[in-house]
Amino acid sequence: MVSCQSSDQPYEYERHYTFDRADTLRGMLGPERSSFDVTHYLLDVHISPGDKSLEGVVTMTATCTRSTDRIQLDLFDNMIIDHIAQDGRQLSYHRDGNAFFVDINLDSAETFMIDIAYHGEPVVARQAPWDGGFVWKEAGGSPWIGVACEGTGASLWWPNKDHLSDEPDSMDIILHVPNGLMAVSNGDLIHQVQNKDETAYHWKVDYPINNYNVSVNIADYVHFSESYTSDSMGTLDLDYYVLRENETIARKHFQQTAGVLEAFEYWFGPYPFWNDGFALVETPYLGMEHQSAIAYGNKYMRGYLGRLEPAELDFDYIIVHEAGHEWWGNSISTNDHAEMWIHESYTTYMEALYVEYHHDKDVGTQYLLSQRPYISNRQPIIGPLDVNFGDWVSSDQYYKGSWMLHTLRHVIPTDRDWREYLRGLYAEFQMGHATTDEIVAFTNEYFAQDLSAFFDQYLRHQSIPVFEYYWSDVEGKSLLHYRWNAYIEGFAMPFELRVDGSLHRLDVTQSWQEISSESLGSKNIAFALDRYLVDIKEVKP
Repeated sequence: MVSCQSSDQPYEYERHYTFDRADTLRGMLGPERSSFDVTHYLLDVHISPGDKSLEGVVTMTATCTRSTDRIQLDLFDNMIIDHIAQDGRQLSYHRDGNAFFVDINLDSAETFMIDIAYHGEPVVARQAPWDGGFVWKEAGGSPWIGVACEGTGASLWWPNKDHLSDEPDSMDIILHVPNGLMAVSNGDLIHQVQNKDETAYHWKVDYPINNYNVSVNIADYVHFSESYTSDSMGTLDLDYYVLRENETIARKHFQQTAGVLEAFEYWFGPYPFWNDGFALVETPYLGMEHQSAIAYGNKYMRGYLGRLEPAELDFDYIIVHEAGHEWWGNSISTNDHAEMWIHESYTTYMEALYVEYHHDKDVGTQYLLSQRPYISNRQPIIGPLDVNFGDWVSSDQYYKGSWMLHTLRHVIPTDRDWREYLRGLYAEFQMGHATTDEIVAFTNEYFAQDLSAFFDQYLRHQSIPVFEYYWSDVEGKSLLHYRWNAYIEGFAMPFELRVDGSLHRLDVTQSWQEISSESLGSKNIAFALDRYLVDIKEVKP
């Protein structure tokens, strides 16, 4: 019989969204952006809790990739640019919404440096970290300040080339705050200098960093530390910055951190940002994967604000999830928010890998089963490119993507090692960027088979494959007839049955196939839905 495709129509973003010039300026690498590569930022900013304002200077060092007389940078239009200069000479510029274009004559391969002075009151987050902005709160009678800007963009509070594809090779961050407060950012604290009214904290990042990962954390913090010992790298400092009233509980609660790093080193390799150290910083919002200075706001609870399944597990979701982003999201980054599954699907799946490492595969699977109810299949995991898309209607780039990877684990040839694949995949793209197509190409080559239709079905279409089946009796034999009903033409995937408790693997396509219960050994079968993200449907012949 001919193959059958799902009758549901593909989700078309253009039917649901209208994108304008501002979306393109923010999301696309236009000629004024692609003509230069940023190598370093020096961000020197004064934070005033009293009036919730910033005043600072960004010095950007970059290399021109082709001759140009204009470059695009980004800063939200509620923030004021005071001047832009090169070698003390003022440069002209004009704004276009949240972007601004600087007139500058550059030759190909030329290295240049410009200073951008600015000030203003940055956007206040309504519900961080799910929307971008500053959070201005108090704790113990002192200011407690943070920022989260993933998706919205770092340009909501400092001028930069706000595109995921261009990470500076390193960065210096100097935060000036009122005396009596501590300012924590990414990387290592080089020094702090106190004057009459302010203290300047100078942090240095020695690795490439996503702009949205650049962090400000201000409070009357207490700092303490411990260490993690890696089999291959030696000793890593683990630094913790917590509110003064929480020091006692934090010292006990954060003891689980070393076990998190140990599990992820097993699955992917050593912690990526070794020279910068690893830190958890208590924040007035739930959490964020700020590189080497992870925002922590889970209130010292197990799971997600106290909720965790299976019930016998006992770990802090934010520590596990946000630490996982150091590998997937920070070390390996996507070029476009529309492919944020590369950050979130792998990291959500890493939660189950953490459980498997410290327990066993069955418990890891039980944890994955607790994720499954959150899959909605309402929208493809990959969104439209080049418009900084982030209007997701569900959390499928987290949970559905996690289950896609769990499914892939059982689709690959049975003689191939899953951990070796994960480590090889990570090694291929670490400290760099990856696209969906590059990950698919690597996977196809690694397993020597074309899995493109598999990824297309789970990433580019909202529905999941349906295993359709029916029984028939022919000449006294019971036959199981089966096929995939999937939207992507050419979709084929192994699927497993449990026959009297033993696994039986079928190679299933979109064409009807059959197998006798005699060949299976029994008609008493169950479908291995703990190993595959699929639907099951019994149909009439």
